[in-house]
Order: sequence, then structure tokens, then C-alpha cells
Amino acid sequence: MADGNLDSAERFDGTAMLRTVDSLDGRLQELTRTAALFSRLMTAAFVQSATGARSFEEVLKSLYLRLSDLAVRAAFKPLERGLATGFTNLFAGLLGGGGGSAAGMIAATGAVKPFAAGGVIGTPTYFPLLSGGVGLAGEAGPEAILPLARGADGRLGVASAMSAAPATVVVNIATPDAESFRRSESFITGQIARAVARGQRGL
Repeated sequence: MADGNLDSAERFDGTAMLRTVDSLDGRLQELTRTAALFSRLMTAAFVQSATGARSFEEVLKSLYLRLSDLAVRAAFKPLERGLATGFTNLFAGLLGGGGGSAAGMIAATGAVKPFAAGGVIGTPTYFPLLSGGVGLAGEAGPEAILPLARGADGRLGVASAMSAAPATVVVNIATPDAESFRRSESFITGQIARAVARGQRGL
């Protein structure tokens, strides 16, 4: 079962991931531009109204027309992109050109950050799943990515950076009745040994 997962991970070339990342990045940039434009329109409209350059009714009418224009443009943007992509692919296929690859573009811009040694994701970040879906990390705050390692028992888990140096434990026992301590010494020694072992496992 584990070998099957490894084989599919080795066959995964990242093309689907790069397309998904490109698509999400484009949509995020478009949303950011639209939000900035909306903010500028609202600010300009209220400034014109407050300074008396135009009546409030004219400002609202102008704002309504601009927002309608934005909505229509946003509605036709997918059609525009689809046609542009279709023509680009058609001409690239006819001329034998491959165009720029998404992998090359990401490598050139440095947008891919490896996490093999671990790291922290501070903002919501999408990532591809081997099953073909998309995962989301960091949606509820910063999340850590930790490398996995096999332990001495062969189980996969998070590797600890702590060394396994032996610890010295000193136990001082003061009792007015030394004879009663000698009778229960083996019991107390066993209790201390078990407590130390539990503490070492909890590190």
C-alpha cells in the first residue's frame, strides 16, 4: 500500500498543481484590482459630494453607472479569457510553438518555496492533492509544516530535534524511621523508575 502511494507520488509531475496555482493567482490578482478600483470609485464619489463639486444625486447616479460597468466587464471577463486562450493554443498548435510553460514561469519568478525542511504558512494557501483536489492550509491562522521521519520502531512521525542524552535524576529521601524505609526501598525505587520513564517518553 505504501509502495503504491510512493509510485503515484513519483509519477506526479506537478502540471496540474501549476495550472491550479496559476489560475488561483490570476483570480486573486483580478479580485485585488477590482477591489482597489471599487474603493477609488467610492472615495472619489464621496469627495465630490462633500466638496460640493456635484450634487449627491449626481454622485450616486455616476457611481451606479460605474459599478454597473464594472459588473458587466467582470461578467464577460471569463469569455474574453477563454477566447484568448483558445486562439493562443490554436496558433501555438498550428505553428508548432509550445509557448511558455507554467513550470518555467514559476521557476523564473521564484514563486515556488520548498518546505522539505519544514516551515510556517502564515496566510491561507492552496495546494494540490495527489487525488486531484485542492487543499487549503493556514485558513485559521499560521500552520507549521514539519518533515516526517521513521522512528526506531519503523513508525512514521514528526522528528524531534532533541537529543537523547542520558539524564541524571537525584532523589533525596529524609525519614525519621530508617528501618521502615529499608523495608519499602524496592517499592519506592520502582515508583521513581516508572516516573522517570514516563517523563522521558513525554519529552
